Amino acid sequence: MSQNLNTAIAVIGIDIGKNSFHLVGHDHRGAIVLRQKWSRGQVETRLANLPPCLIGMEACVGAHHLSRKLQRLGHDARLMPAKYVRPYSKGQKNDFRDAEAIAEAVQRPTMKFVATNTADRLDLQALHRVRDRLVGQRWRPMMVKRAIAATA
Repeated sequence: MSQNLNTAIAVIGIDIGKNSFHLVGHDHRGAIVLRQKWSRGQVETRLANLPPCLIGMEACVGAHHLSRKLQRLGHDARLMPAKYVRPYSKGQKNDFRDAEAIAEAVQRPTMKFVATNTADRLDLQALHRVRDRLVGQRWRPMMVKRAIAATA
């Protein structure tokens, strides 16, 4: 990317995948100035070279991790539930269109965002999910207590 392009980017939408991320960047007028597919390893390095901008992602565990890293780099990273992004999607579903919908949705003033969780908070949520599964399987209460004590 040229330096001219870097200064033009105001908003980025990232569609997170397993091995590759699809990015769509908008300038201040809303025109698309960036449409690229980056590998997982390239994302943090390349975004570190961009001036601070608004970055939107759909909320998931990986998005919380990436959001924390991007906030440390000075970007305004925001997470949104997928159900709120869906109305902004145009046409058939593909990764670039999803990233474009995310970039569009993150700019809306009435959008509801998800707070970025710390690693400790995500660990606690995982512990609660395990406990819920154990209770759902109707284990004896003593077995549930032992399972929770073993993970703590």
